[in-house]
Amino acid sequence: MPNASVPTITLRNGLELPAIGMGTWPMDNTQTADAVATAVEVGYRLFDTAENYGNEAGVGEGLRRSGIARGDVVLTTKFNKQWHGRKGVREAFTVSAEKLGTEYIDLLLVHWPNPDQDRFVEAVQGIADLLAEGLVRGIGVSNFKPAHLERLADAGLVPDLNQIQVDPRHIRTASRQAGARLGVVTESWSPLGRGEALLQDPTVTGLAEKYGRSPGQIVLRWHVQQGLVPIPKASSRAHLEENLAVFDFALEDAEITKLSALDTGEAGILDSDSFGH
Repeated sequence: MPNASVPTITLRNGLELPAIGMGTWPMDNTQTADAVATAVEVGYRLFDTAENYGNEAGVGEGLRRSGIARGDVVLTTKFNKQWHGRKGVREAFTVSAEKLGTEYIDLLLVHWPNPDQDRFVEAVQGIADLLAEGLVRGIGVSNFKPAHLERLADAGLVPDLNQIQVDPRHIRTASRQAGARLGVVTESWSPLGRGEALLQDPTVTGLAEKYGRSPGQIVLRWHVQQGLVPIPKASSRAHLEENLAVFDFALEDAEITKLSALDTGEAGILDSDSFGH
């Protein structure tokens, strides 16, 4: 059954998305299966994977092991550029669904736009075809810049969700605002930053001390309080529990602003106009 302690955000197509989820990169199938089964016990209902992670089968195994009903979880996966195109996306869906052990995928995402290939609009149209058939429940993209989102909108293909790298040092204002204008929810990958620097920042540790929370919980609260959907990777029960326990306190508006002031711009962000797979 859904976890009543975790709020949900309603996407454009009506899908109820848990306000925090579990990321699985870079775990292998065995590690992923163990972590997902534990995460279900802890209360997670949103799970993120990708073709490129090589652990979709592990996500499926973990869910089967947990015994949870398929309709009580939201599954997100992403496909690579070789599948861009309406026919290719259908093939990508079939391969991922088989690995996940499911008949439908809640959110299927274009992993990178790969604009040099110039087929991401066709790829999103392919997901829309699957949505019309009930094989997916939402249209997703990942690492899309404002210009990429606008091109989709011009084609009448506004996605439900854009999954991008976001943390207080990379607040991604332009991409988030572009999504908000179109009604696209932003989901945050690497929400705790890459490496330990963010969690050791005095602004973060000071708030952790004030609220009696871990630095990670402060940062995750920064995400959820702004309507972002973080998907932190975790594997141990203690870490999974800690990441989920961010809905019983609130940061002050000035504290959200103070954390956002840690922004370093686009430094350290992979440029999706030139990088992609």
